[in-house]
Amino acid sequence: MRRAYFFIVLLAFVAPALVASSSYASDRLWTGSPAAEARTEALLNAIRAAGDHGLKPEWYRIAELEKAAAPDADKNEAERLLTDALVAYAGDVSTGRVRANAVDRDIDIPQRRLDRAEFLKDAANASDFAAWLAALPPKGDYPVLQKTLATLREKRTTATFTRLPDGEALKPGMVDARVPLLRKRLAELEMTVPPPGAVTELYDEPLVELVKQYQEAKGLTVDGVIGAKTIRSLNTSLDDRIDQVIANLERRRWLPADLGSRYVLVNAADYSMVFVDGGQPVFRSLVIVGTPRNPTPEIVSTMRGFQINPYWTVPQSIAGEEYLPLLRRDPHALEAAGFRIFESWSDDTSEINPDIVDWSLVNPRAFPFRIRQDPGPGNALGYIFFPFSNRYGIYMHDTATRSLFSEGSRNFSHGCIRLQNPLDFVEKVYGGRGGFDKERVRAAIEGGQQLSFTFPEPVRLYVTYRTVTAGPDGTVTFRDDIYGRDRRVVQAMGQPRS
Repeated sequence: MRRAYFFIVLLAFVAPALVASSSYASDRLWTGSPAAEARTEALLNAIRAAGDHGLKPEWYRIAELEKAAAPDADKNEAERLLTDALVAYAGDVSTGRVRANAVDRDIDIPQRRLDRAEFLKDAANASDFAAWLAALPPKGDYPVLQKTLATLREKRTTATFTRLPDGEALKPGMVDARVPLLRKRLAELEMTVPPPGAVTELYDEPLVELVKQYQEAKGLTVDGVIGAKTIRSLNTSLDDRIDQVIANLERRRWLPADLGSRYVLVNAADYSMVFVDGGQPVFRSLVIVGTPRNPTPEIVSTMRGFQINPYWTVPQSIAGEEYLPLLRRDPHALEAAGFRIFESWSDDTSEINPDIVDWSLVNPRAFPFRIRQDPGPGNALGYIFFPFSNRYGIYMHDTATRSLFSEGSRNFSHGCIRLQNPLDFVEKVYGGRGGFDKERVRAAIEGGQQLSFTFPEPVRLYVTYRTVTAGPDGTVTFRDDIYGRDRRVVQAMGQPRS
């Protein structure tokens, strides 16, 4: 009896230790079994190839990992190092290396984060760990951008780069010493350059046509004139283009892996908008976006409806910077364009006579009045206005200056997104539902009615800044980094983790 009691007591002490030891062994991801060792090799291979994603193996301490994976290395240390490396690499390759909102004040994206415990559980349960790792990055045009990155890096080993000097705008028919350099630069960009005529420094018509092709491909104004923007674009080096691809791989990782089946995607970098419904593009439009001084931000939001014949309340900064100088010269300067001035920001009965204000004493940085423009053909918002939540106070809207859609570089706004054919877009959003009738809405607009409409269902909105994109056929398009954000993204990626 005493002997039996002794074994019961002994088991009470030993059993928990045995269970803990067994559990600890089963929790080992990287050591102690052929399956664990296979996971280790798959992770090391993925990190060695991190450059394919614009990342760097040394960011994950690849040299230390390879030492930790050696047969005679400390197993506990190996488990710790490899687990940390997996979480860091997988997070970077699936949701982005940097926190988007910390890169630039004009980026506000609700970025995903990995749940470490759930993630490690998924890693341990993956039947094919290498395939599971390979499936972490986004889909869409991401793999095409990866191939583009590899191609550009290969070209860099043999490529030459001819810089085009600054100077006065080079116009068709001019004779200029830069013309031979221009031919050489276009050839370096793999364009078929026509041979020069008798005067080698003549900017002749065949060369002008080739420059127009280049301008169209880069989203520049297609006029054949080589001004500051075209020179800056031509002087973008191969290293710059590589950095652009790296930045755009990172930018894609910031967004959800699946954008959904119904959404609007605005690309401020190429002045475009697409509405996707049922997973298919059903509407495309040109857009006008913000200037480099007032860039259109990168945001994620939701559109729920639209308004017709809206008022435009002038933002305080615009009122102080742009309209105050006009009021100082003539207190009634804004009246012809339908503007009214109010003392209160909430009370429409507080309209004031601009003659009673000494505008020379008004601080442009603390403009105290509300300026509002009445609906009409000259209204800055046009006839249709799409509000959506964001901290920048920007919106999508119609415009009174439709001639600007014919420009190549359409960065003219204060940050808002001007849509070329807003009623056609609305018609696609309704898709025959909700009793929407485009002609009735048009008649209401012409009749001056101020009405609000709600979409049959909310539409997710992504405003991004993709300077490198790939079409359905795999064709890659580069746009110039007019906001300078790509450089900041790449710099942030190289910083140590905080």
